[in-house]
Amino acid sequence: MKHHLDFSYESRPVRVVFRPGAATTATAGEAAALGLRRLLVVCGSHGARTARAVADSLGPACAGLHDGARMHVPVEVADRGVEAARAAGADGCVAVGGGSSIGLGKAIALRTGLPLIAVPSTYSGSEMTPVWGLTEHGAKRTGRDPVVLPRSVVYDPELTLSLPVPLSVTSGINAIAHAVEALYAPDTSPLIALLAQEGVRAMAGALPEVAADPASLEARSRALYGAWLCGSCLGATTMGLHHKLCHVLGGTFGLPHAETHTVVLPYALAYNAPAAPDAAAAVARALDTDDAPHALRNLAGRLGAPRSLAELGLKEGDLAKAAAQTAGQAYANPREVTAHGALAVLRAAYEGAAPEFPAA
Repeated sequence: MKHHLDFSYESRPVRVVFRPGAATTATAGEAAALGLRRLLVVCGSHGARTARAVADSLGPACAGLHDGARMHVPVEVADRGVEAARAAGADGCVAVGGGSSIGLGKAIALRTGLPLIAVPSTYSGSEMTPVWGLTEHGAKRTGRDPVVLPRSVVYDPELTLSLPVPLSVTSGINAIAHAVEALYAPDTSPLIALLAQEGVRAMAGALPEVAADPASLEARSRALYGAWLCGSCLGATTMGLHHKLCHVLGGTFGLPHAETHTVVLPYALAYNAPAAPDAAAAVARALDTDDAPHALRNLAGRLGAPRSLAELGLKEGDLAKAAAQTAGQAYANPREVTAHGALAVLRAAYEGAAPEFPAA
């Protein structure tokens, strides 16, 4: 059966600068090009030193440094960030760090309309998306709004040299998850499929090199390049089962973000593969294998990443609640997500079993 091409594609205006040293040599120029003169730099407590260097490089255009970013962007953290931006009289925001910092920058942009510049230090990919997330009363809400998409992204592989190997691995597999879901998204396109396959290939090739030599700027650059492509896929398409599972596990049960993505990905792909064989085959080609879910699980295991949700602290009694929440939301996914199906995926991921789910 021949497939006719049938897709829509919209590119978003993001300027990308990619080179070693760019965080402190290019950020000020990006701000000036956007006409920004009073920038609030935001970060988390971990990345404060790097953020301080970026803030210093802005010179008089830096209106302050706010280091209150936290994982999953609790709403009270967002409130404090907005207050800091208003108190500083900021006309823009520079988010330096991982997904938590960029998430806070986006929350500020969402509420104030201030333009955002992102200087990512992990492989989360959030900087390439118009997706925001906030956690309130134990539930994570997400939405899409063009105002939160960074106007400029400064990729500096030197910032990732200090990323510990375990976090590099889980952050990298988190990025691969973005590309995998883009391949079977309802709004995928041939261009996104190219980006996704190249992103998976680049990241899966770079991670073993990063683990073997964390100080290799070449390996770090290839991983960050992969993260950029995978993040671009996430920004252009609708999320499915994998991301919904991870939002439930993170927002409701407090599981760590990148580690959860790493554990869940092989199971979500195995569940969807019978309904999205072309996507599964594309991931397999990018990984140079004939069984993508097993190859992803083996990659994570070979690099010492967690293999089960039990290891991450999920309780067996939480599985049914997580499955009900995952099945209770409406979202696009190639295979229907019933409470029974979600529970099967969660149970296998909880136990770290082989990722195999026969077609219904």
